Formats: sequence, structure tokens, C-alpha cells
Amino acid sequence: MDAIDRRIDAVIGDTSQRLDGGTIPPALTGNVDTDYDVAGQNVIDPSTTNPSADNLDWQTADEARDVTSRLAEYADAALGDPDTVRVVTLNDAFRLVQISGREYLNVAEDYALSAIRLLIERHLWGPRLFNDTTGAITGFGEDGRFDTTLSLINNFRATQRLPYGGEVEARWIWRQTEALREQTTGRYRQSSEIIFGANLPLLRGAGTVAREDLIQAERNIVYASRTFEDRRRELLVRIAEDYFDLLQTATRIENQTAQLESLRTLERSTQARVDAGRLSEFQVGIVANQVLSGEQTLANLRELYVLQLDRFKLRLGLSVSDPIAIAPLEFAVPEPEITTEAAVAAALDFRLDLQNERDRLVDARRAINNARNSLLPDLDIAGEVGVPTDDDDREGGVLFDFDDTTYRASVSLGLPLDREIERLQLRDRIIRFERARRDFEQFRDQVTLDSRAAVRSVDLARFSLNLAEQQVEINRRRLQEQQLKEDEVSQQEIVDSENALLDAQNSRDAALTGLRNAVLNFLETTGQLRVAPDGTFQPLPGMTDAAGQP
Repeated sequence: MDAIDRRIDAVIGDTSQRLDGGTIPPALTGNVDTDYDVAGQNVIDPSTTNPSADNLDWQTADEARDVTSRLAEYADAALGDPDTVRVVTLNDAFRLVQISGREYLNVAEDYALSAIRLLIERHLWGPRLFNDTTGAITGFGEDGRFDTTLSLINNFRATQRLPYGGEVEARWIWRQTEALREQTTGRYRQSSEIIFGANLPLLRGAGTVAREDLIQAERNIVYASRTFEDRRRELLVRIAEDYFDLLQTATRIENQTAQLESLRTLERSTQARVDAGRLSEFQVGIVANQVLSGEQTLANLRELYVLQLDRFKLRLGLSVSDPIAIAPLEFAVPEPEITTEAAVAAALDFRLDLQNERDRLVDARRAINNARNSLLPDLDIAGEVGVPTDDDDREGGVLFDFDDTTYRASVSLGLPLDREIERLQLRDRIIRFERARRDFEQFRDQVTLDSRAAVRSVDLARFSLNLAEQQVEINRRRLQEQQLKEDEVSQQEIVDSENALLDAQNSRDAALTGLRNAVLNFLETTGQLRVAPDGTFQPLPGMTDAAGQP
């Protein structure tokens, strides 16, 4: 397998280098020496674990149990010890997903499988050697007496396909016979013969149609390299989106915690004023109810964060039981200054998936030409020249007698009397081409639509962030003024201001996440996103502080 892997790596590396802009050749995965379950792999009736209800155990929980402590324990177990937990930055996540991420490994293996199919096809078009050895015992009976002969034939041949159809072949046939029991003399005979032959189509099956499988395999490896690089870029965006969502949830937890602390302070001050007879009892209930609601929301956010973190670890190929901590963001991509027309032009030029669709349309057009070739008559020429050893020698060895050379040449014409299936196949290819053309046009138009939308999304995200920041400032000032005039406003008004500020802060953080996602999606949609060999974001010229700290 080492030699095979080196050949696959060479094909992948060569194809990746030919890709404009470059991509990385993925390393092969899988070890042929892995100890799989050899003992059980041939068992036709594998065991099933499915105990009946009587064999299962159920313990009813106490409704008065301390669920608050349990929820805290769940969160602590997932987040780990802050002093020893593994801290993962966004660039770390980019690198990890290209080492252990299942999505990346699947795409890399698809690339390798395309290389394997190409190597198989190339091998079929290279010189191929075969050696067949046949041993046989033959008996001839007469009046109850049998003459028995042992024969041994070895056929060594080499074949080579021709670029425009047909095949040439060279054979060396070696024969040996040994009479085990016969009445005549000369029990042992040996002879050999060298034969050169060729078979060439002139009409049907001639031309580039003969190399269709090889042509398609060569093109498919290019498609695979584009798809691999396109998926690397897509994966970077998806990982970044998950990371941004985690940061947003963490920020919401911080906002909720801050609001809860503010509400508890308000609850204590309200209770003191109620005790002093300055407020009615129901006023403290308003605040206490909001405190309870805030505690519930905080518990839900913590559970959401733990779930998001576990899913993120799965995507990176990490064990769910290994705690990690998400580092603060050190990744800022500046917003693009570009028109929708320029964005569309970039996408139509750079999108790798669009280039694949365009080239597959060419494949569909070539299939029509190949189908038309199958309607032609069969006109083939064939020839063969054989040089044997001397038939008069019982042991010919390798002393070939050119005086006994034999040759044969033939021309075969097959009239196209029944081409109904081929005509139907031609119509099939024409219909498929028309469908492929429409699919390509739709895909191209969708790319145009997405590119325009991507530009607008960036501006809309910036607009939303600006408004959200203003709303945060407005609600903060409102709350501060009410806190300064606590005796002049009701507790309900203060609680409403607390909630309005929290909503504004969460909206601001969501808008910031939306802006980050919009910029990355713009780069991906227009085909301008570039990924470094280690999987991290590769800034474009003109970007400042784009990738943060490695």
C-alpha cells in the first residue's frame, strides 16, 4: 500500500498545483494494518442488546432535589477547570478541523477516490502484461487401452490500447506435451511461437470516443480538486459561524448575569423601602418575579452554551468528554467596499463550483458526439503475424523459424441495420444536454443573485449594528436616569428599562455576529475566500489585522 499511496499522493499533488491559486493536497487516511473485528466480521447473526422492560431499572427522582446545584455541576463538567482547560482560538479551530474534522476528512477522501479512479483508468491505457499457464491431462481410449498425455501451455502477452481506438498485442506461447503412456515413441515435445497482432476501428469506436473513460477521469480529478478547495472554504465559514455563535451566547450569558445582579440589587432596595413603609408590598413582588425569570433565562442560556460547545467539539473531531474553552475573538475581517456589479463579476470568474458546472456542460455536449459515433457502421481492420519454432523439432526451444512465418489480415464491415437503441441513446444524450444547459444557467443566475445579496447583506448588517449600538446607549441612559430618580418612578418602569437594555444588548451582539458572518459569506459567495495550507483564514491584499494572532 505504501507504493500505491505514493502514486495517489503524486496525482493529487500534481492536480492541486495546477489549480489556479493553489490548494493543498490532502493526506490519505486509513491504515491497512488496522486490527478490525476479524473474529466477528463473518458472523451472520450478530447479537443484539435489547432487554425486556422487566430487566430495566428506573429510579424516580425527588421533586425537591437541588436542581440548581445539579445544573451548575453539568456546566462545570462541560467547561472544565479554568486553570487547566484547553483554550481554543478561532485559528486553532480552523487548524483542528483539517486534522480531525470528519467533514474535512470525508471531502479529502472523495478527492483521493477520484485520484484512485484516474490511476485505474491510466493503467488500463498503459502497457499491460499477462501470463496464463494451463496444465491439462488428456486421455484417448481404444479397445480398453488409454493413451494419456500431459500438456502444459504458457501464454505470456503484452497489450497496449491505441489513442484513437483499437489495440496491439504481442504474445509468446510456449507449449509442452508429455505422453505418460502411449505406444509410439517421441513422448516429449516442446514448441513456442511469437505472435504480433493489432485490431483497429476506422468508423464506429474510432477517434477520441475511444478514450472517453480516460478523458472523463482526467477531468473528474480536476473537478475533485476544485470541490475539495471549495469545501475547505465552506468549512472555514461554517466553523467561524459556530465560533461566533458561541461567543454571542457567552455574551448573552454575561448580559443576563449583569442584569440579574442589577435586579437583585433593585430587589434588595425595594424590600428596604417596603419595610420602611415607603412602598406597597406588591412593588417588591414585581422585581422578585423578574429575578426569577432572569434566573430561568440564565439557566437556559448556560445549557444552550454547553450544547453548542459539545456540537462544536464534534465538528472539530474532538471528544465530547474533553472540556475546552473558547478564547476571546482575535479575528477581524474588514468590510468590503465593492459594487454589486463587481461582486457578480468576481463570482462568475472565481467560483470553483460554477467552473465545475460549466465544464460538466462541456461533458454533456461531448456525450452527444460520442453517441453519434455509435450510429456509424463497424469498419475494423485486423492483422496478425506469427513466428513459430520448427515443427519438425521435438524440442524447438526459442529457435524461431522465420521461414514458417504465418500472417493474417482482415477487414470487417458491419452495416448499421439495427441502431434503434443507439438512436434512442442519442436522443437521451441530447435531452440530458438541454437539461444540463438549463441547470447551468440556473446555477449561474443563482450565483449572480447570491453575490448581489451578499453585498447588500454586509451593508444591512452594518446598518443593523449601528442602530443596535444606538439603542443600547439610549436604553442605558434611560435606566441610569430612572435609577437616579428611583423615588419618582415605579418598580415596573425600572424593570421594563432593565429588560429593554438587555434586549438592546443582545440585539447589538446578534448584529455584530451577523456582520462577521456577512463578510465571510460575501468572500465565500464571490469566490474570494482563501484558506492557508494549515486551514486558517488567508487575508487578501488590502486587509489589515485580518487574521489576528495565529
